[in-house]
Amino acid sequence: MNKNKIEERRHKAEKKWIQLQNNKRPLIYVGAGSCGLAAGAAEVITAIESYLQNKSIAAELMRVGCIGPCYLEPLVDIQMPGQPRISYSNMSPATINHLLDSFFEKKEIYKPRLLGHFGEATIDKVPKFFEHPMLGSQVRIVLRNCGIIDPEDMDHYLARDGYKAIEKSLSLPWLDVLDVVKHAGLRGRGGAGFPTWRKWLFSRETASDERYLICNADEGDPGAFMNRSLIEGDPHALLEGILIAAYTLGATKGFIYIRAEYPLAIERLKRAIADMREMELLGDHILGTDFNFDIKIKEGAGAFVCGEETALIASIEGKRGMPRTRPPFPAVSGLWGKPTVINNVETLGTLPNIIRNGAEWYAQYGTETSKGTKTFSLVGKVRRTGLIEVPLGTTLRQVIFDIGGGLVKEFKAVQTGGPSGGCLGKEFLDTPIDYENLGKAGSIMGSGGLIVIDKDTCIVDTAKYFLSFTQAESCGKCVPCRVGTRHLVNILQKICKGKGEIADMAKLEQLGGAIKGASLCGLGQTAPNPVFTSLKYFREEYLSHIVNKRCPAAVCRDLVVYRIIKEKCTGCQRCVQVCPTGAITGPRSEVHNLDESKCIKCRSCYEICRFDAIAGDAIIIES
Repeated sequence: MNKNKIEERRHKAEKKWIQLQNNKRPLIYVGAGSCGLAAGAAEVITAIESYLQNKSIAAELMRVGCIGPCYLEPLVDIQMPGQPRISYSNMSPATINHLLDSFFEKKEIYKPRLLGHFGEATIDKVPKFFEHPMLGSQVRIVLRNCGIIDPEDMDHYLARDGYKAIEKSLSLPWLDVLDVVKHAGLRGRGGAGFPTWRKWLFSRETASDERYLICNADEGDPGAFMNRSLIEGDPHALLEGILIAAYTLGATKGFIYIRAEYPLAIERLKRAIADMREMELLGDHILGTDFNFDIKIKEGAGAFVCGEETALIASIEGKRGMPRTRPPFPAVSGLWGKPTVINNVETLGTLPNIIRNGAEWYAQYGTETSKGTKTFSLVGKVRRTGLIEVPLGTTLRQVIFDIGGGLVKEFKAVQTGGPSGGCLGKEFLDTPIDYENLGKAGSIMGSGGLIVIDKDTCIVDTAKYFLSFTQAESCGKCVPCRVGTRHLVNILQKICKGKGEIADMAKLEQLGGAIKGASLCGLGQTAPNPVFTSLKYFREEYLSHIVNKRCPAAVCRDLVVYRIIKEKCTGCQRCVQVCPTGAITGPRSEVHNLDESKCIKCRSCYEICRFDAIAGDAIIIES
C-alpha cells in the first residue's frame, strides 16, 4: 500500500473517530481485557446486549482494554449524546439493568457505583475519573490507548496517529532513527535496562545476509501482567514498534514469542496482523519503499526460563528451551546463527511515541540515567491493585501510598522485579524507582512487578515461595541452579518448620553466592536475590524462626496455633462460615469456640475476622 492509500484510510478513520466521540447514539464502553473478563465483563456484555435488544435501543457497545484500576472491574462507561463519558465500577448483570434503566428510562444519572466523568485522553496523560487518585498522577505513553480504543478496530489506532511513526521512520536513514532512540535514552524494559540503541547497533554492525527481530512477550513473573495488558488493549502499538525496530536493524523477519496462557492477547495480535496484511504494512515494499518484513507468532509453553534470550531462541528453533553460554551474544549470532535482536513488549510499544514526538519530548520524563516512563503491575496487599504507568524516578512511597492507596494493615515490604528481584522494607520507601537505585538496594526493576507485603506476611515464607518458583522453573542444564536452588529451598523449609539453626543463615548466603556466580543464565544468577535481601533487611525475622521458634506473621503452620480472643469476639459467625473443617462453632452474637484438634491452620478465620479476635500464637518447640 502506498502512502496515499494509507492517508486515505487514516482520513476516513479520523472522521469515524470524531463521529464516535460526538456520537448521535448512546455509546457504552466495557473494559474487556483479561482482568475485566475474569471479573465478569463477558456476562455484563451479554446483559447489555440483551437489554438493548429487548428495549429496541440503538446504542453502540465498544469493548476496550484495561485502563488500569483492575480492582474496580468490571468497568462500564456510558456516554449519552452530547454528554461526557461517565464511569461505573464493579458492575454485574444484576446491576447493569438498573444502570441502563436510569439512563434510558428515567433519563437521569445512576448514582450507585459512580466513579465520575471520564476526561479527555492526551498523549501523556491518562483520562481521569474526577482526578481519581490511582489515575491522576500517572503519565501514560505506552498505555495511552488502553481503555480508550477498541483494540480490534484498526481504524481507532489509525485515528490516533497510528502508523505515522513508521511512515516517518521510512523517510529517514536508519542511522537517523537509531540516533532518535539513542537520545531518547530508551533502555530495555524487560529488566536488564541495556540501552536499546546499543543492542541494535551491535546487530547492524555484524555482517550478515539476514537479520531477525524477536519480541519477547513471555511474561512469566508471578503477579506481572503489564505486557499482556498492552497487547490486549493496543496491539497495533506493539506491531508498529516492531516495524520501526526492524527497519532500523535491517531485519527481514520478526517473531513474537508469547506464552500460550495469553489466549486473548494472541487472538488480538492475530487479528491486528491480519489487518496489517490487508493494509500491506507487512510483506514486500512496505509503504512503497525497499523495506521488506514479515511477522510470525510463536506460542511458548510457559517455561519461565524461556524469558532468557538464548533459551527463547532455542525454543523458536524447535529445540528444548535451554540457555547456552555467551558470547557470542544473540545480537551477533542468534536465531539460526544470524544476528538477532530481542526486545521486550514495552520497549517496542514505546517506539512509535518516541519517533512521532521526538527524543527530547520523551527524555523530559524520568531521570538523567533512566529516562521515560515504566509500566508496573501493582498487586499484593495494596488497596488499589492494577496496571499503572509512571515516570522513572517516582518513589516507591508515591506508587504504593499515593497511587495504590496504601494498605489496610501495616506496610512491611515490597518485592520488586519478581522472583529475580528483592524484598525491600520501610527504609526504602523513598527510593526512586529506576535501574540504578533499585540495583544499589540489592533488587532490580525487572519487567515491572510490584508485590506489596503487609505485617501479616512472613518474609521467610515469601523467600521460600520465590525460591520454590525458580527451582521448579530451572531448566536443569547447569548444576549450580539445578541443585543449588533445591538446597536453598530445603534450608528455607527447615527454618519455616522451626528446625533451623543459626548456621543456616550463613549457609544461605554462601550457597546463594555460589549459585549467583556459577549459574549459566540469568534465572540462576538472580534466583538468590529474594534470600539475600530478606536476610539483609529482615534478619530479625529469620532469627525469630530459628531462635524463638516463632513466626511473627503467624503464617508458618508448624510454628503457630490459632485461638479466639474471647474479649474481642462478637459472634458475627464470619469465621464459622469460612472454616473448612468445622473447627469453629458457636451461635450468632455469642463468643465462638475453636477446636485445635480440627484446625488445619488455613488462616481463613484469621484473614476474615474484622475485629482482630483471632490470634496466631507461637508453638513452643523443644530444641
